[in-house]
Amino acid sequence: MSLRVAMITLDSADPLPIARWWSDQFGGRILAENEGWFVVVEIAETQPRLAFQRVADPTPGKNRMHLDLHSEDPGAEVSRLTTAGATLVADHEIGGTAWTTLADPDGNQFCVAGAPAGG
Repeated sequence: MSLRVAMITLDSADPLPIARWWSDQFGGRILAENEGWFVVVEIAETQPRLAFQRVADPTPGKNRMHLDLHSEDPGAEVSRLTTAGATLVADHEIGGTAWTTLADPDGNQFCVAGAPAGG
């Protein structure tokens, strides 16, 4: 199979500020601003890029797709992200697996968990 994830794109009424926020959280860089209508963020050379596209009416409610982020110290990352402007949505635990759901400043939900075994 030749498919791979190259970019994950999120809709936004104002893409540049949220692209800058995510770029800061990953220590990434903005590759293209496209006059603010489609902003591309490189988070690492080997990972998919994030993109934020301007739409007149972003879909209301919980996003149907979200990022699952892993960290060796998820508690520290949750603290850092909330200090940077993310909002705590909920803490979860199922079957010994724990994670925290947050929302970025645009309201997009994402999860932070410990790094999975072997990865």
